[in-house]
Amino acid sequence: MQKEYAIIGVVTLLVLGGITFYSYRQDTAPGALDAFAACLVEKGATFYGTFWCPYCQSQKKLFGNSAKHLPYVECSTPNGKEQLPICTEKGIKGYPTWEYADGSRDGGKVTLERLAEKTGCALPASAETATEDDTVGSSSSVTE
Repeated sequence: MQKEYAIIGVVTLLVLGGITFYSYRQDTAPGALDAFAACLVEKGATFYGTFWCPYCQSQKKLFGNSAKHLPYVECSTPNGKEQLPICTEKGIKGYPTWEYADGSRDGGKVTLERLAEKTGCALPASAETATEDDTVGSSSSVTE
């Protein structure tokens, strides 16, 4: 009986280890838009958002594994009730807000094509384009 429990324990550990390894590999795998995200940084674009904003999460999903390379600035305090000074000083009123090197801004979820247009960054041909519902204009407002 103890031998059976030992085998079950070993199998359980192997399965959990495999799941953990797979999750780690997914998170660290290169993204298709890594170079595009790096170019956004180079060109001075900044993405202001909050952890609680559904449009911000949707914006990040457009980038898949490349989202970790975005020029992202978190605007919310950890409790989600206040705006951090960096965003207050910049006059950020809604999320997401993209600010470009020329000082212009787009509010709401911005298409990859629009980001390429505003920054001059080349969008890889293999990149999936955003749908009509994913255009500039959807945003979450700052609660003050």
